[in-house]
Amino acid sequence: MTGRDVLVTGTGIVSSLGEGPEPHLVALAGPAQPRLETERFAPYAVHPAAAVEWGLQIPKKADQRQMEAWQKLGVYAAGLALDSAGLKDDPDTKSRMQLVVAAGGGERDDAVDCQILTGLRTAADPGAYLNERLTSDLRPTLFLAQLSNLLAGNIAIVHGVTGASRTFMGEEACGVDALRIAQARIAAGQAEIMLVGGSYNAERPDALLNFALSGLLWRSAFASVWDRPAAGGGLILGSGGAFLVLESAEHAARRGAAGLARLAPVRSMRSPRPDEAGADLTRLWRESGAAADALVLSGATGVSAQTSAEHAALAALAPDATVHAVGDLVGHTLEASAPLGAVLATALLADRQAGEVVVTSVGHRRGAGLVRLTGLP
Repeated sequence: MTGRDVLVTGTGIVSSLGEGPEPHLVALAGPAQPRLETERFAPYAVHPAAAVEWGLQIPKKADQRQMEAWQKLGVYAAGLALDSAGLKDDPDTKSRMQLVVAAGGGERDDAVDCQILTGLRTAADPGAYLNERLTSDLRPTLFLAQLSNLLAGNIAIVHGVTGASRTFMGEEACGVDALRIAQARIAAGQAEIMLVGGSYNAERPDALLNFALSGLLWRSAFASVWDRPAAGGGLILGSGGAFLVLESAEHAARRGAAGLARLAPVRSMRSPRPDEAGADLTRLWRESGAAADALVLSGATGVSAQTSAEHAALAALAPDATVHAVGDLVGHTLEASAPLGAVLATALLADRQAGEVVVTSVGHRRGAGLVRLTGLP
């Protein structure tokens, strides 16, 4: 069994705009002002996650307490996707459902980090001091809390999705590959139904520090990702989570599920050099068979070389296409960027606003991916 149709039968999304497809479709229809937090992490802005009632998808307070923000965002979005697919109360199907997650590491304990760094300044023996503080001040679960596969574990615990599970790390590229592997396994008959997606929390000083030290954050007033390269470029990060239920057309038919969109084979490349991103995206576009007039949801980051290269490539490949920069609406969500774009694409297709949508994902350092979805009759 090869080449089977892979359908999207459920989606879940949480971002700075809210939850579910409706606020995102409104923003895509534009013009819309992004929701930004500009004071808490000044001079850097972030797109903060909208307030949600966690208990609607994570009923137990104990489960909520042991999750970091990125895990809660992912578990919540996964629950929305299961609801959308009509599977929330179907333990048999969920027991067979496979899971693919794109995620980064956990969050630092900033208070402890600051205490240790402050003490190092006056320590008589900095090495011995550091060893002592690391063994006595860090929570015993710190390193466990940083395991990226805890998101998959929490989805299994909270939602009962207990089939085979895979977790991919690797910034934007892992989100592309999560979709690529899930689609390929279903198309090849190696799986019937899968839950795939990712999440990211931008509201954390350690993540902002990492990007700031690399000179990758945008420091000025809000500007579109397309306009940032001319002024040096930079990221505005966003918090969010996005998951999709993918299944074979045959499996969906057997359980009477209506498809929302069809997911074509997903394309990806490593793109080791920023100036190769445009050529790589061009190759992926042509390999995918994307139409020149497809609606485009770009995951462009705003980082100069890659964003400029993508802009030029899209102008040549699809000069008359409507192009939306997802980062202008919800910020850049790293590992969740490609799944989030795929959820938005599905919403547009299900709402009959497009017949074909192409989601691009050109990483802020490396990696290029293309996700093509088409509408159903």
